[in-house]
Amino acid sequence: MKRSEVRNILVAGGGMMGKNIAFVFSSEPSFRVTVYDIRETDVPGGIRLSCAQLLEKGVLDPGELEERLGRIGFTTDLDSEAVKSADLVVEAVFEDMGVKRETFAKLEARCRPETIFCTNTSVMSPSEISRELKYRERFVGTHFWNPGHLIPLVEVVKSDATSDETAQTVMEVLSDVGKKPVLCRKDVPGFIANRMQHALWREAISIVENGIADAETVDLAVKYSFGLRLGQLGPMENADMVGTDLTWSIHDYILRDLEDSHRPSPLLTKLKEEGKLGFKTGEGFQKWTPEETAASAAALNEYLIDMLYS
Repeated sequence: MKRSEVRNILVAGGGMMGKNIAFVFSSEPSFRVTVYDIRETDVPGGIRLSCAQLLEKGVLDPGELEERLGRIGFTTDLDSEAVKSADLVVEAVFEDMGVKRETFAKLEARCRPETIFCTNTSVMSPSEISRELKYRERFVGTHFWNPGHLIPLVEVVKSDATSDETAQTVMEVLSDVGKKPVLCRKDVPGFIANRMQHALWREAISIVENGIADAETVDLAVKYSFGLRLGQLGPMENADMVGTDLTWSIHDYILRDLEDSHRPSPLLTKLKEEGKLGFKTGEGFQKWTPEETAASAAALNEYLIDMLYS
């Protein structure tokens, strides 16, 4: 299916990520968006909640919000016309292999053979999710980053059977709704961005575990140094900027001393076993009050809005 043929969008899964994904697609006036879930859910209410800070900042006009909500429908009927006529489906159900496979099996039995299927997963293999489908060439991974209505990146992940046309069409659709799609050519654990993110987390946790610095200091070191420029200067461009010769020399000296464990950190394991799970329990690497956790989430959204829309 080509981009020009995509008109009807189905989002399978009405949780917060599914609602936000539906809102993203509603930015294209030619799209008719439907959210499917097995139970009744307040899609407009969830989207209004997600968009509250956008409205407060004047980034989103109330009239525009209502207009976009008018392009989003909802159904609990898997045999509805909205499901059968879908041109592109984005699945956003639980991160459970069985649930995802069952969802797509039911969809494939109802959708047209040319319908494009997308799975919004941050870690699971699109190849494995689609293994039992008949039309595997029209299946692709689409990893939306949370919060889905704010973070521009979507990783388009080719499975071992995804056609080039399917990947290209999805890339074009995502670009048309304001996203920054990137193509992951191989189906590998973590795709692109999470592989880099968790390489950083592994080193950060190791620094704390080995008594080099405490958790708060590690975060400050990131926020007020290379973290400031990452939004503008990526690692590959930075390496070219300083020179591949200097990059080689630095790596020749430092890489042997960096954390390279293939298992979760013993410190992280200890925190998990002790029930110190971070925000949800009030203590992880640091201690958190309910007020601090709420402030952190609000500050993140405000930062993203200011950075993207100022």
